[in-house]
Amino acid sequence: MEECGSAQDVCTGMDGLCQLGSQQPVPFTSYHSYMKLLKVYREVLVDRITNTECVLSNLLKHKYISREEAELSQQQPTQPAKVRQILDLIESKGEESAEYFLHILYQASEIYTDLGPWLKEIQYQPSELIWTKSVIITDTVCQYIQKIKHDLRQDTRFVTSYVKKEDILLEDTFTETLMELINEVNETIGTISHLEDLFSDNGVINEDAETVFLTGDAGVGKTVLLQRLQNLWSKGELCTDVKFFFKFRCRLFNSFKEEDMLSLRDLLFKYNCYPDQDADRVFSYIQQHPATVLFTLDGFDEINVDSDLHDIPDISSPFEPTSPVALLLNLLRGKLLKGSKKLLTARTGTILPLRMVRKRVVLKGFSKEHLLGYLKKFFKNKADQALVLTQLEANPHLCSLCSVPLFCWIIFKCYEHFHSTRSPQRLMDYVTLTDIYLLMLEVFLNRSTKVGLNKQSNSRNDIFKANKCVLVRLGKLARRGIENHDFIFSQEHITAANISQGDVQLGFIKTASHYDGCGNQSTYEFIHLTLQSFFTAFVLVVDEKISARETISFFSRCDHRVTRTHVNRLLLHCLGYSMYCGKELSEMNEHLQFTTLFLCGLLSKTKWDFFKHLSSAGSVQRKRSALKSYLVNRVRTHLKALPHSPLQGFSGVQALPHFIWLLRYIFETQSEALGSLAARGICADYIKLTFCNAFSADCSAIANILRHRKKLIGLELDNNNINDYGVKELIPCFDKLTVVRLSVNQITDDGVKVLAEELTKHKVIQFLGLYRNQITDVGACYVAQIIEECPSCQTVKIGLNKLTGEGGRLLAQAIQKNKAFKILGMWGNQIGDLGATAFAETLRDHPSLQELSLAANGISAEGGKSLAAALRDNRSLEIFWLTENQLNDETAFFFAEALRVNKSLLHLWLIKNKITSVGANHFLEVLNGNTVIQEICLNGNSISAEEAKRYGTEKRLVL
Repeated sequence: MEECGSAQDVCTGMDGLCQLGSQQPVPFTSYHSYMKLLKVYREVLVDRITNTECVLSNLLKHKYISREEAELSQQQPTQPAKVRQILDLIESKGEESAEYFLHILYQASEIYTDLGPWLKEIQYQPSELIWTKSVIITDTVCQYIQKIKHDLRQDTRFVTSYVKKEDILLEDTFTETLMELINEVNETIGTISHLEDLFSDNGVINEDAETVFLTGDAGVGKTVLLQRLQNLWSKGELCTDVKFFFKFRCRLFNSFKEEDMLSLRDLLFKYNCYPDQDADRVFSYIQQHPATVLFTLDGFDEINVDSDLHDIPDISSPFEPTSPVALLLNLLRGKLLKGSKKLLTARTGTILPLRMVRKRVVLKGFSKEHLLGYLKKFFKNKADQALVLTQLEANPHLCSLCSVPLFCWIIFKCYEHFHSTRSPQRLMDYVTLTDIYLLMLEVFLNRSTKVGLNKQSNSRNDIFKANKCVLVRLGKLARRGIENHDFIFSQEHITAANISQGDVQLGFIKTASHYDGCGNQSTYEFIHLTLQSFFTAFVLVVDEKISARETISFFSRCDHRVTRTHVNRLLLHCLGYSMYCGKELSEMNEHLQFTTLFLCGLLSKTKWDFFKHLSSAGSVQRKRSALKSYLVNRVRTHLKALPHSPLQGFSGVQALPHFIWLLRYIFETQSEALGSLAARGICADYIKLTFCNAFSADCSAIANILRHRKKLIGLELDNNNINDYGVKELIPCFDKLTVVRLSVNQITDDGVKVLAEELTKHKVIQFLGLYRNQITDVGACYVAQIIEECPSCQTVKIGLNKLTGEGGRLLAQAIQKNKAFKILGMWGNQIGDLGATAFAETLRDHPSLQELSLAANGISAEGGKSLAAALRDNRSLEIFWLTENQLNDETAFFFAEALRVNKSLLHLWLIKNKITSVGANHFLEVLNGNTVIQEICLNGNSISAEEAKRYGTEKRLVL
């Protein structure tokens, strides 16, 4: 009887799980017998095992039961009775059969999901003997799930490189990138550290929506991120609540003909993974359990529809065939398979209505730490790592380009090639993105030519001249796609372009997935959108039949934010937008912008010797002249067309994101004359480039213009992706900058050190903005140096960094020495009472300090009393923020007493502290004698609504 367990044990088991886990299951080690364990939790198993076929099939396979015994159990009238019969059989067979029975439940987790938590709680681990006995999954739905996992595991195991033989394991190359959560007004509200957090409740904008919208620039790693997500799920290491994972590239929807119709069932099975048996049952299960389904849809901006579809109805039937694009949009809107998860990616600038967006995530590429991690993965040899890092550090622009994973991969591959040819110094010769792409072509072409890269000085020219015909053929194919917004080419397109299999083997284009669902015909695509743009620019320059006007026409396409005539109207209508909103959704034309960027680089003076071997001098010169005239005119007109407004005492303009592209174009030309002309065209003394999607390499383009300025200027780059490398690239123009705003840009102490070195040289800085970065007390020391040594520095914003009391002390002492200093923003650090005491000393007799924010800094009552005492002697402070600290009624008393004397303070914010009505009474009393102060804010303190009514007549006391 001891073997069966006591009545108390049985009750414990039933109470623990039959009543939905009111008591934790007891670990297996407490029972020392699998048969005893099954008896204790018998009713739990009866209640939760809904599939007996899988159990019986595996018991039969390993001869734990006979066929007659299996048939007998199946003759029972109800499912619980069948389970009881099986458990009775197991009890009669002994300990090993009981363990194998548990092993079946453990291995077939997709079937027995309700028992997963229980198996985990009892800490079940199969023995060495049982582990050798296989478990066959017989359930149709579970077999389909296993098939999806198997296919995804195969498809995502390797990163597809430019040449198939170079494919490498995803795990050996994948490096995390910076992911930021964005709210509905484009503000960064945090970062995402783990892929699982993409689907968490953190940062949710619309709880009723189902789509996580992930955006980022071309090459920033959106597709590889999805591949990593798919790979982890296929191995059971991520999104364990997801049973069905369907991955699609949105280019798929460009492959359908105008008359094609598609149902949801066909989309899932014919174009993703078809069930081996009973597709109806599988689809029925998916319909009944939509919350277990996850879609990844890559490249929403690449959808291109030629047909003019005006009226797209709501589609709610999963069986009703409809337009493929309409099917996709109804899926995203939740009209189809409502409750399923969707992760949708698109390039920066693509707009999705907020009513469809559950949360927004921006992918920003490699941070400095990510780049170092990728460097170590790419180069296994430490000597190579050190050499590459040295070269990158010596070339800030090249280093900044490496923040984009695609560009980083190209640069590292080129370095790897030159290292193998014993000429790694070649990497330092390249400055622009055009240089890097030309270098990539050179490396790839070198694989198929007998001419060595380093055998003679004109080796590059020989390589390109020998391959001109194939490059032109690829360029014409690329141009056709760029102009028509097509990125997938059929076999007919390849044949019509006279592209041979040998051309394909060069590695610039690759075979894409089979989009017809049957794999009857191959389709092709360039290895990346940016390479398609490069080949387009190449053929526009080389082909003498293409006129200068036709070449420059690509710029005019980018200048106008044109609404797509068919695509956007279709998308807008399907998504529920009225047509008048159409002008708010600009054409996603990054492929055109990259084409024009590469045109600027290829037509630069530095490429003259290169192209004279590929095209006539007259043709190239005409195109160069047309480009120069165009860029000069655009720079003159762009900023002048923008409205000027007063910004912190300056006449400023808020430039549009396209202005960043204009600066990139000019930088790519490497023309001093163009840079000087562009500088003369800037008629404002303050340029605001917030939320322009600028990254560190763009700082070279910005500095390239501003260094030519004769007058001083303010530069605001808040809410971009600048980082420390970008700060280094701004060095040439720091002597012109009176305002430097770099808030929300991943700046660390290293970047602040560069700022201190440069700004203290020129001493023209007035405003320094470093809010929400990654600055510690070390960086605070450099900021203090700027404040102390630059007499014109009057404002510093350094809130939401990582400053402690020591950092606060350094800043306070520096401000004490700068008698012209006016405004300090320190919100959201942790300076505590040590920092508060230091600021009290500064406050006591500072002649010009007007605004001070020490909100959310962990200041207690003691620190507050020091600040209040100093306020008695201060005659300059007008605004004082102490929100979200730990100030109490005693502190309120000291502040009230200070206000009896102080007659300069206008605003005192004590929101969300620990003040009660006692403290409020102190302030109410002093307000009768202080007519200067305009408001004392006490919102969020321990003052009830009933108590607040007593102060209704005193409007200056805000409760």
